[in-house]
Amino acid sequence: MMQSKTSDGKAVRAITSYLNWRQILRVMTATLGVALVTLLLSTAHVNETAAGLVFLTMVVWFATRAGIQRSLYVALLCAVSFDYFFLLPLHTLRLAGPQEWVEMLSFAVSCVIVGRLAERARSQRRTAEQRREDVERLYTLSQEMMLHEDAARLIRDLPRLVERSFALHAVILYVRDEDQFYASIPEVPADVQGGLRAVTEGHGNPAAGPEQYSSLALMLGLKPIGALAWQPDKLSREVATAVTAQVAIALTRSQAIETYTRMVAVREGERLRTALIDSLTHELRTPLTSIRAAATTLVQGEGLDEAGRLDLAALVDEESARLDKLIGEAVEMAEIDANVVQVHATPQHTRTLMDHVVEESHAILAKHRVVVTIDPPDTPAWFDPHLLGRVFRHLVENAARYTPAGGRISLTSRRRDGRLEFTVEDNGPGIDSADLPLIFEKFYRGKKSSARGKGTGMGLPIARAILAAHGGEIDVISQAGQGAMFRFWVPLVEKEPGSEEKLAKKPDPSAQIT
Repeated sequence: MMQSKTSDGKAVRAITSYLNWRQILRVMTATLGVALVTLLLSTAHVNETAAGLVFLTMVVWFATRAGIQRSLYVALLCAVSFDYFFLLPLHTLRLAGPQEWVEMLSFAVSCVIVGRLAERARSQRRTAEQRREDVERLYTLSQEMMLHEDAARLIRDLPRLVERSFALHAVILYVRDEDQFYASIPEVPADVQGGLRAVTEGHGNPAAGPEQYSSLALMLGLKPIGALAWQPDKLSREVATAVTAQVAIALTRSQAIETYTRMVAVREGERLRTALIDSLTHELRTPLTSIRAAATTLVQGEGLDEAGRLDLAALVDEESARLDKLIGEAVEMAEIDANVVQVHATPQHTRTLMDHVVEESHAILAKHRVVVTIDPPDTPAWFDPHLLGRVFRHLVENAARYTPAGGRISLTSRRRDGRLEFTVEDNGPGIDSADLPLIFEKFYRGKKSSARGKGTGMGLPIARAILAAHGGEIDVISQAGQGAMFRFWVPLVEKEPGSEEKLAKKPDPSAQIT
């Protein structure tokens, strides 16, 4: 503790000594300058008028460059030199007569007036430069506020933006609605917090603010929305008012954006929930109606032969499978929303995966020409066959549903750039250009799907979410009347995930000592 105080005292004395030496050096420079000019004028034997003008010019120069104090000192030296070397009687400080007195007084008064005018001009120039600098800083601050993308983060960053723009030591922002403090310093003192609350409520003195801080209330019209405090007190009243006005506008804008974002999220959630309920209600009611009608007819049994009973039983079986599929999609979508999808990768051949998909979808593919192409080599790769099969089946069934009978559906697989890439291409009617940007959104059903009355709008979002969990992506290329091509990929993994780490940890038998 004592060493700290001693070192601080030495630093203060060193700074004081340095400043004193600078002042002494400046005085010596001014004295030497006057002496040199006096010597030159005396050597040249100029008259008193020319000497007075030269001395007056020196006073003006020092007033514009060094300030009023040094200019008055130079004026005193010039007056003494002017009297001693150029006014009669020479080499004395006495004046010979009224003319010399008039010359001396005129010179002295001119020096004072010119010095004051030069100092005023210098002060006005400094003020203009300061105002220009303040305007530039205010413009920079407003630009940073306006270009900030994240509204919530802008409120947190406002103190640092103000501190950096105006080279302050500390800036503290108080938001009244949240009763929250945001600062460019690690911790806000308790007395400063109380002071800012008082300033916001109008009980504090805005000019003084909390102790050691200057502060102003943030106003939206006549309503206080917070307060801003800064340290040190280097902002003029006009600049401080402009800064607080900008901060108030930015704070209000951020709160408005945040409120609007919450409202949009609520409306979107409500829209999705309504779409889900409408879609599921319609899609679930259709197979239930068919199942109920078939079951009622089977129970009554009047006028039914064996073939009719088999047809009704097949209808019940088909609609039950459809109902099970719809419920499975809803459950799968709920799992995806809850982020519980897990990838269980195993070594698989892509030929096996694609053949299995075609076999499971044989009923819907029976009236189409299916072409399967696999670019060599078809060595085993690690992926989850259940998840990729789910994606593949949905794309294949979509292609078969919208492609006319006899149409072609091509399935391909290839390896490129570290990816295992698959495509499902058809020559059907394609996808409407208005639907393309939206087909991967939840519960969205394109014009053709809505016209056919089938689909819940969950299949493609589920496929995209499955691929995202697998580290892959999906996209689509389509033109109306020219078919569609869905392309999806997952990372190509040809070794068991983590096998290299296991191998690195396994001890080398040759290194063991027997």
